[in-house]
Amino acid sequence: MVKEKAPERYKAKFDTSAGVFVIDVTRAWAPLGADRFYNLVKNGFYDDVRFFRVLDGFMAQFGMNGDPSIQGPWGRFSFTDDPVKESNKRGYVTFAKTGAPNSRSTQVFINFADNASLDSQGFAPFGKVIEGMGAVDKLYSGYGEGAPGGRGPEQGRTQMEGNAYLTKGFPKLDYVKKATIEK
Repeated sequence: MVKEKAPERYKAKFDTSAGVFVIDVTRAWAPLGADRFYNLVKNGFYDDVRFFRVLDGFMAQFGMNGDPSIQGPWGRFSFTDDPVKESNKRGYVTFAKTGAPNSRSTQVFINFADNASLDSQGFAPFGKVIEGMGAVDKLYSGYGEGAPGGRGPEQGRTQMEGNAYLTKGFPKLDYVKKATIEK
């Protein structure tokens, strides 16, 4: 996997089906997260990726590549947790993880609200949306949580089947058209 060190600060532009937003990344907040995000964006990983878990008042999650042959290796390439230096406030961007330590890989989320309760659970923000939060607020949230318990996309099937599963079963999901590192 690509392991280039990110600049101390950089901007990532996301052109999505709901509009454009820009994330300002500060490496000092979460160096390992900032480095992983930089490499994923720079190498086109987030292009054509769906916002598969959008929960009103909480967050919008994305980061499973629509091609299972790309998602597989990256998804298995987890990395060490960063200490939490910033709070999960509205617009702040954080890597998702399981309940296990050091389980971050490719999925990230944007906080819709101040979610300080996530701080003590080890969710370390690495950047914040500085332009286009209105586009993030417009992301389709009608499917809710995935199974079990919800009618949204199942993460296991998304990993195995990619966009073939998401576009057929969840056609209203918004998606990233192109993500780039701004010069």
